[in-house]
Amino acid sequence: MITLLLVDDHAIVREGYRALLAKQPGLRVVAEAADAVQAYQLFKECSPDVVVTDLSLPGSSGLDLIGRIKQRCVEAKILVFSMHQNPSFAVQASRAGALGYVTKSSAPEVLLRAIGEVHAGRHTLSADIGQALALEKLGGDRMALETLTVREFEILRLLVEARSIDDIAQTLNISPKTVCNCHYLIKRKLGVTSDIELTRLAIRLNVINLLELSGSGPSASE
Repeated sequence: MITLLLVDDHAIVREGYRALLAKQPGLRVVAEAADAVQAYQLFKECSPDVVVTDLSLPGSSGLDLIGRIKQRCVEAKILVFSMHQNPSFAVQASRAGALGYVTKSSAPEVLLRAIGEVHAGRHTLSADIGQALALEKLGGDRMALETLTVREFEILRLLVEARSIDDIAQTLNISPKTVCNCHYLIKRKLGVTSDIELTRLAIRLNVINLLELSGSGPSASE
């Protein structure tokens, strides 16, 4: 029996794939969480075989959650199940410690197969991400994006959401000085000199889209 922790901030989404998983012999959902803090606590309490998590979570992101879980338990097996089809997110998730990455546009059987692969300790990607990763190697800007560490990628995502230095520091539990230092390194690695150029590059590389920028915040989609 493979025990699962589901992490997604949308209750309807969790209910949908909980119902799917409940029909599968050999799979059992033992806990659900709506944010990274709750998920980390439940991971400590339940010790699930596989964590299935989104990346877009309120407060600390799924990337931060993956890092915290792996820091606590290096053997933890984590599968990302996300709407993000940008291959850079898959790269960063892998660097943080996830074994698999499946997009929410994938067929149900892809998710089920990925859970089995991750539980077996094997790396797995949905086909759309695998193809995008292969094509991405041709793009210089995307290659530059891949030079960012997981922490720098997280800070970039928050910077282009127009979050303040203090807010980013609080969200990621680091000092404002660390955020400022990373901000400088991000711009240097990506070859930009201003925050406007940084935001334009982030939009072009689909790190964040215009819709998200115009409606950032938890109430935008509710």
